[in-house]
Amino acid sequence: MRRTVVAALCVMLVLPPSACAAGPPASAHSPTAAKPSAGPTPAATSAPASPPTSAPASARSASASAPGRHPTSRVSPHTGLTPDPRNRFYTDDKSWYASPWYSGRHRIMVEYGCTPAPYYDPDPRCPDRHGFHHGVDIAMPCGTPILSGVRGRIIRPKSPGAPGPAYGSTAFRIRTPAGRDVLVGHARRVFVRPGDVVRRGELIALAGSRGAPDGCHLHLEVRRRGGGVAEAVNPMRLAALRT
Repeated sequence: MRRTVVAALCVMLVLPPSACAAGPPASAHSPTAAKPSAGPTPAATSAPASPPTSAPASARSASASAPGRHPTSRVSPHTGLTPDPRNRFYTDDKSWYASPWYSGRHRIMVEYGCTPAPYYDPDPRCPDRHGFHHGVDIAMPCGTPILSGVRGRIIRPKSPGAPGPAYGSTAFRIRTPAGRDVLVGHARRVFVRPGDVVRRGELIALAGSRGAPDGCHLHLEVRRRGGGVAEAVNPMRLAALRT
């Protein structure tokens, strides 16, 4: 009887004879159900791998140090600002100096006097066809606050001894009661104007690179009253640098 019923089912379902010989098909949920082939399916071989949802930590670190960017480790510990990569140092002095003229501590980039820096014409006072630098250049991040290190009055830019274009379009001079003109060059922004009386410690400008080929810095120059560049004297005493 069972064989007759099975044969009838085979005819109704149009099953192959081998399936009928093995008995009724196993349920899909039965532990004895046939397993699929172990070979890869077309979808698994052709589908591309999904991209990661976020870059690994190592990739993020490499991106932060890519050329043209300044990772946090390069921020100056003295001002919290990014050092200017254009700065070039023409001195063996690697000390970091504080001064009443600016906030933080910074290095001398070009000293007063004979220098190998290529920006100046050969001077007969200097050996090896070196030029003569009439002030001191202190390298600092762009935007570093520049303070007045003296008490004095801002004089008219066109008065005798006016600074030339090499000092930048924002250069200005402070005339002190002692008869000295203190020139501040290359500032990005200036907060004083002719006629203003400034006090020691007052914010007067932000460091910049106007007119300078070697990045942001403070150019500090001291001249005799009304004198030009030929009347410049050593500014180091007035700069009052200290380690």
